[in-house]
Amino acid sequence: MNEIEIFSPASVANVSCGFDVLGFCLDSVGDVMRISKTKKPGVTIGRVTGQSLPKDPLQNVASVAGLALVKEVGCDFGFQIDIDKKIKPGSGIGSSAASAAGAVFGINELLGAPFTRNELIRFAMEGEALASGAAHADNLAPVLLGGFTLVRSNASLDVIKLPNPSELVATIIHPRIELKTMHSRAILKPNVPLNKAVEQWGNLGAFVSALYTNDYELLSRSMKDKVIEPYRALLIPKFHETRQAAIDAGALGSGISGSGPSIYALSKGEETAIKVGKAMESHYKNLDLEYQIHVSKVNTEGIKIISHS
Repeated sequence: MNEIEIFSPASVANVSCGFDVLGFCLDSVGDVMRISKTKKPGVTIGRVTGQSLPKDPLQNVASVAGLALVKEVGCDFGFQIDIDKKIKPGSGIGSSAASAAGAVFGINELLGAPFTRNELIRFAMEGEALASGAAHADNLAPVLLGGFTLVRSNASLDVIKLPNPSELVATIIHPRIELKTMHSRAILKPNVPLNKAVEQWGNLGAFVSALYTNDYELLSRSMKDKVIEPYRALLIPKFHETRQAAIDAGALGSGISGSGPSIYALSKGEETAIKVGKAMESHYKNLDLEYQIHVSKVNTEGIKIISHS
């Protein structure tokens, strides 16, 4: 195999109750990446469409992640990465994770798949560290493994793939402003009051339990964030009104997708998810601000191969 084309999907991290540890994979939005073998060793960035990304291999998250993998394997040829970037950087739906995960997945396939998808996370983390200033796998894990994932430890990369209740459908509203992860992390407080931490632990445990038991009501009760959301909500236009509109329209829960500015909601069934999207949209129509709406089932596969040769 000398060339592979893949779909590298967007993702939602944190899911309200699981800051830096919980995430799930989307299906309706993602990047298309083409990775090709080259005679010259190393990893280079070729054609980029859709968004403006750096061509310097040391400044692009895709090539930085790819170089980490190539360095460990060692080979006398290289790789070129072409990216049709459909996920806007700073959107809160895992733009850098899609690039980093897609790069290591494609290179791994062209090398004959010496690493499992789980093992690829540590290479992709190099790209995430460049993008956000901190290496975390809450977006990378669902992109590579699919579905819902829990990162028990970022240090040891102990990642668990969780069940996915079949009727869950996500709605995302993405205001077209850029909110870099490193900036939205900077406003967070270093210490958390014990009572809020205990409440958050309870919600996370209940959320995981709800995934295993298909308990949609428990899932709904668990999607609350008293630790991170109060600070990041200040950076997102009409957040509280939009979140409440989603819940009033039937969503199980709603919150900030990753570091924002996107707002996500989870619903039981596509019909409700579409209704939720219209309700969320109603709060953005009167703003002088472009936005996009995505309705997506949970992608249980993660990165998908489009073609190879």
